[in-house]
Amino acid sequence: MAAKGEERDGVALTNLDQELFEGAGATKRDLVDYLDAVSDKMLPVLRDRPLSVIRLLRGQDKFMQKNLPKYTPEWVPRTTVWAEASHREVTYALCDDRRTLLWFGNQRAIEYHPALMHAGDHHPTHLIMDLDPPEGGAFTLAVQAARLVREALASANMAGAVKTSGAKGVHVFVPLDGKSDPEQVAAATRAVAARAERLDPELATTAFIREDRHGKVFLDATRSGGATVVATYSPRVRPGVPVSFPVAWDDLDDVTPADFTVLTAPALLNGDDPWAAAMPAPQALDPGLVEEGRTIPVARVQAMHEGKRRAKARREAG
Repeated sequence: MAAKGEERDGVALTNLDQELFEGAGATKRDLVDYLDAVSDKMLPVLRDRPLSVIRLLRGQDKFMQKNLPKYTPEWVPRTTVWAEASHREVTYALCDDRRTLLWFGNQRAIEYHPALMHAGDHHPTHLIMDLDPPEGGAFTLAVQAARLVREALASANMAGAVKTSGAKGVHVFVPLDGKSDPEQVAAATRAVAARAERLDPELATTAFIREDRHGKVFLDATRSGGATVVATYSPRVRPGVPVSFPVAWDDLDDVTPADFTVLTAPALLNGDDPWAAAMPAPQALDPGLVEEGRTIPVARVQAMHEGKRRAKARREAG
């Protein structure tokens, strides 16, 4: 345990006994201890990827930090990425080592959201499906939808690993061989979602507009290109500070997201890395998925046009 004023790996640790946030049930000490305990498993999923973090400072609302602050130590690895939306270069951290991870923990960085591509590369390393149950919906619904995704992937001779999101849903990750560009991966992801929806349209939906989901699990196929997804083993800013945790496909019915927290996860891991163990070998993207996905409109663009159409209809209806 870290004593007051302790240093680890040259990082001065401060205010360790403060609660992370109201309702956290965990202190900053618990966060730092957790990150240290899982660093050898967490660093491989962060390494060489531009990193965004969600920080929560005392008395403030949580915020996402992309650009490194000016006071960042020189030894923190970094990379610059051109941000098209803001027309500027953003300097991202590369969390490549334990020292950097501990520094982030001391900065009250609770959530870790790495890019889907390595720095300087433009080939996504995974196809990712984010399964989000409806408001008030049970985790078991997301689990059922994950199995639809697994079946849809199998129809294209592809396979993935699954983890809790650390919130209320699950993520399916399919490792790729690094030969497909973001557009191809995005198209294939849309096709996987569409195939999963067709398997059980009463359970799952690809509807991007929330009011069109009607209590179904949302198959979010937008996690591609410049998006991020919370890292495996990352804590979340939620009561109890749950973490995004790997689960074997056969064990999904026996867990809940609250089973895995910064306080419980290290003992559950017991030195193992179930994410690395569960991840299949990198796969080539199925051309049939890409071809099918190119016929499916991009969800955000379609939703934007539909939103404008509905707004116009409401205005005309008075």
